[in-house]
Amino acid sequence: MLEIDVVYAFFLIFTGAAIVATLALFTRQPLIIGYILLGMLIGPYGLKFIENPDQLAKISEIGIIFLLFLIGLDMQPQNLWSTLKKATTIAIVSSVIFASVGYGTALALGYSASESLIIGAAMMFSSTIIAIKLLPTTVLHHKHTGELMVGILLLQDLIAIVVLLALGNAGTTETNWWTSITTLLALPLLLAISWQLVRLVFLPLLMRFDRIQEYIFLLAIGWCLGIGQLAHVLGLSYEIGAFIAGISIASNPISLFIAQSLKPLRDFFLVLFFFTIGAAFNITILSTIWFELLLLSAVFLALKPLVFRFLLGNLSESKHLAWDVGFRLGQNSEFSILIAYLAATSGLLSDKGSFLIQGTAILTFALSSYIVVFNFPNPIAIKESLRRD
Repeated sequence: MLEIDVVYAFFLIFTGAAIVATLALFTRQPLIIGYILLGMLIGPYGLKFIENPDQLAKISEIGIIFLLFLIGLDMQPQNLWSTLKKATTIAIVSSVIFASVGYGTALALGYSASESLIIGAAMMFSSTIIAIKLLPTTVLHHKHTGELMVGILLLQDLIAIVVLLALGNAGTTETNWWTSITTLLALPLLLAISWQLVRLVFLPLLMRFDRIQEYIFLLAIGWCLGIGQLAHVLGLSYEIGAFIAGISIASNPISLFIAQSLKPLRDFFLVLFFFTIGAAFNITILSTIWFELLLLSAVFLALKPLVFRFLLGNLSESKHLAWDVGFRLGQNSEFSILIAYLAATSGLLSDKGSFLIQGTAILTFALSSYIVVFNFPNPIAIKESLRRD
């Protein structure tokens, strides 16, 4: 593996991001799309200024971790429990529908039954990054929308972990059922450990040194990454660990200060994340899958808002809120890309099928962002009437 000059890579990425962000604002385009296109342009399949973005991709994952931590900080535990109870039916039913439609569409396009099953599984999830980044966080009117979305996305994350475990087991000659069982039991264990550590360690330290802002900043980062690492050790994702770390201290007044302090750090890593998504996509293969890519993307961009609208409407949510959540969750997920990568490296999915999943994720990221940015309140709206921080 080629080593990269990190300083040079950061110069290219952030100088390039500043340029494309400027162009995007002048042309009224979503910033996220500019970051992805920048990755395609200067990445290994474009001008090759950065030939190995894998190391940057690992660094950029920290942005997702911080994002989930900040979401957790904004959610009171009692509200989350109520939301999860409401979101469970929606998450499960919608996942079954999306997987079934994805499976049927892939079969119709000529993929084998096993490959179609993987493609269908990759279609189940929506992007936590896109959905949350485009959701206003400081407007009380949108609090219920945010809680519903986070509940659905958290449950989707749990389903995605089960899918990734199944793919990992399928790619080995011996199924490790013990690992699968312990992973499913890990979530309540992680919750219990986190709450005890907050009571015995985090809060006492905070009370003693709460006047030193630098220490609070470092303690928050250590807490976020520490619980994330603990989640990883227990077989869960870093993101779920960070989310639980945020929830565990959300009821403390210091959570507002921590949330404001970490936002710039989160945005720094998210620029890297979207850049690496674009850089990792092999645009040379588009000529062989363009029809399949457009068809699959169109199907799910239309299907997901309709399904969420119907399911939320049946739970007595308002029609406006149901459409709002539906369109915000109308894209595929980062987990789709992980599923494609793991299935391909395990020999369960062809390169063509893997790039179909990745391409569908990127295209739905882009088109869904356009839909939300131009039609719903969000922090990066072009229209002043829709801009909400």
